[in-house]
Amino acid sequence: MTWRRWVLSGGAVAILAIVVAAVLVLRDSPASDGASGSAGSDSDLDAVVTRYLAAWSAGDVATAGSLTDAPQDAVEKLKQVRHNLTVDPATTLRQVSGQSATFGVSWTVPGAGVWSYDGGLSLVQSGTRWLVHWTPEVVHPQLTNDRALVLRSTKGGNAVVDRDGKPLLTWQHDQPQPVDPKVAPLLLPALGRVATDHVDKGKYVVLVDPNGTEQVLFGDGQADSGPLTTTLSSQTQAAAQAAVDSAGSPAMLVAIQPSTGDVLAVAQNAAAGSANPLNGLYAPGSTFKIATATAVLEAGTATVDTVEPCPSTVQIGQRTIPNDDGFSFPPLPLHSAFAHSCNTTFAQLTSGLPASALADAADQLGVNADFDIPGITTEAGKVVAAKSAAEQVESAIGQGTVQVSPFGLALMAATVAGGHAVTPRLWHGLDTTVNTSYQAPPSGVINALRSMMREVVTAGTATGLRGSGQVYGKTGTAQFGDGSQANGWFIGYRGDVAFAVLLLGSNSSKPAVSVAAAFLR
Repeated sequence: MTWRRWVLSGGAVAILAIVVAAVLVLRDSPASDGASGSAGSDSDLDAVVTRYLAAWSAGDVATAGSLTDAPQDAVEKLKQVRHNLTVDPATTLRQVSGQSATFGVSWTVPGAGVWSYDGGLSLVQSGTRWLVHWTPEVVHPQLTNDRALVLRSTKGGNAVVDRDGKPLLTWQHDQPQPVDPKVAPLLLPALGRVATDHVDKGKYVVLVDPNGTEQVLFGDGQADSGPLTTTLSSQTQAAAQAAVDSAGSPAMLVAIQPSTGDVLAVAQNAAAGSANPLNGLYAPGSTFKIATATAVLEAGTATVDTVEPCPSTVQIGQRTIPNDDGFSFPPLPLHSAFAHSCNTTFAQLTSGLPASALADAADQLGVNADFDIPGITTEAGKVVAAKSAAEQVESAIGQGTVQVSPFGLALMAATVAGGHAVTPRLWHGLDTTVNTSYQAPPSGVINALRSMMREVVTAGTATGLRGSGQVYGKTGTAQFGDGSQANGWFIGYRGDVAFAVLLLGSNSSKPAVSVAAAFLR
């Protein structure tokens, strides 16, 4: 009996080749006693086992198979194991005793550690050669022809589900892939990144039976903590996407649940290109009259019932403010001026307010708030104190330096709907960081805003939504560039869904109202 011990992996293969060559020279040389080079010598058995383990360790399944008595079966199984486990083992020859050998096997499993166990094999004589008797147990004591060794990842099943548990992304080859690429296409990459960052990346090895039963051989084998849950609603998202797709110009929509701050939907159509409703800033036009009215009411300059003039134009300092299309009304209550979007009324009321009044009102409606939401970048808007009388009246009608995103205006609508500061979130279980907080207007002002926003739909500029249920809102158009074109807005809420719609270059708020109606249907 002879005894050898080798560690066969990496650089050990080169040393092994020298040893094997020496053994083969001894086999092929004439023996003085006619025995030392015989087929049955201990040195031949050692050499076969050593060469087999070395080839297996090196991933050379063809050579390893050729050293067995069933080359085709051996190669097929070794290839399967190598493919499933993705790594090659390190082997240690422990002992050759008679026609049997024992050895150690170690697999360095990424994400799990080193999996080690003892193995054994037997040798058979074929003509003048010794060969490893092939059986899958040579690879692992429990492996059979109809079983498989498989490396599993705890990243399995669903990666992200919506608020109702509907899968949005599933794990495929350890990567999150969309179930339906048409659902929330703007957010799917962000959802996937967050899922990848937060999932348990551990791995484990299982023995799989033909019926699919799995036995964990190495690693904890525990299922992951489950998919991440986003606040998105597949139903609301589908409605939002269908609504913007129905528009004849670039369109965007953001929907937020006022009671929770949950982002329910973010959508834009193909024509919107690289625009982003979460952080792209635009002049809000008359939708900003929600903030202007807040400033006026809080200052006590007027109440919702105060009768104010609404001429077609008004001159304030060096700035001429017109109503859209030059309309005019006889003096009317503030709530009606709001419903009909009288620029001249609100410009006159604002001209006497402090320079910071509009910025302060915007603060209370969340426009200047700032949040870090895992996976996405948001910017609600930017409203600063006016530097001149002209800038003040321009800001009053949502032009000039006032800049707001669809996300920011959806947050504004949610604040009025909820009557409190809203912290937007995209995840259940992953917190939003509030960098700049805000406090909603007093309840008396909130109630006044609600009544005025309802009148916009029942008797004002958004009567196209009268058949869409109890909708509250505000329309707006905002010039851009050289002033020859304008974007159209509608922001509002119904029940526990607040939203903002923006159509780029529509030159009217009516298409935005139509998109809002399509969304609410």
